[in-house]
Amino acid sequence: MKLDNFVASSDIYDVYESDGMAVRIYKKPEYKEKCLYAALTHARVETTLGNSFIKMPVLHEVSVIDGKWAITMDFIKGKTLQQLMDENPDKKDTYLNQFIDIQCEIHAQYMPLLSKLKDKMARQIKTLGQIDEIKKYELLTRLDSMPKHIKLCHGNFEPKNVIINDEGTYVINWGSARQGNASADVARTYLLFCLNNPDLAEAYLDKYCVKSGTSKQYVQAWLPIVAAAQLIKGKPEEKDLLMKWIDVVDYD
Repeated sequence: MKLDNFVASSDIYDVYESDGMAVRIYKKPEYKEKCLYAALTHARVETTLGNSFIKMPVLHEVSVIDGKWAITMDFIKGKTLQQLMDENPDKKDTYLNQFIDIQCEIHAQYMPLLSKLKDKMARQIKTLGQIDEIKKYELLTRLDSMPKHIKLCHGNFEPKNVIINDEGTYVINWGSARQGNASADVARTYLLFCLNNPDLAEAYLDKYCVKSGTSKQYVQAWLPIVAAAQLIKGKPEEKDLLMKWIDVVDYD
């Protein structure tokens, strides 16, 4: 398999296009567990979304390429909602509403077979070295008190992970999907907007809460928790904002 057409990269894998397929190559051989777990998660979501208007790439193969673990799935052509927003700034509001409708549809799915989002967040908080044990205890106590749901949460839902083409609406990058509370997923998306599209962050949160009938304060209660979970990535450019959010006890 030739991997000449580089598409994108993350902290742990690179993505290439080859013969109509997207090939995700994990950067280190020791990422075997991450690869296999991401494939299992993708497959379970793929089955669940069978009756939804949302489409996703079909997973075809898990393999080893040049000593590195890899996942092969459909390569989805089209433009992301991020590209459409950038190219048509006068239509950002329309695209934002479309984005929220897609997220609401995701949250309408129930995923009892997926791992729990709260368990993942608890592990992330416990391993943080940037905050003291008292702050960890406060965050873990807050996390434990939050209502337990089994809704499908994407985990990294932002406009660059939604592709629009003639065949419909595709959502990609499902490796972080978990079962959990939809408001935790919304808080995560709000955080991603604050980091990558700050001009749309407040509009996103306001519109989502109106569309879904969710209290804004309920979503905001998750912000210190999702900020702590993001802090584990260790990105210096994000640290000031994340630490500020972690230190907030209550929102007005």
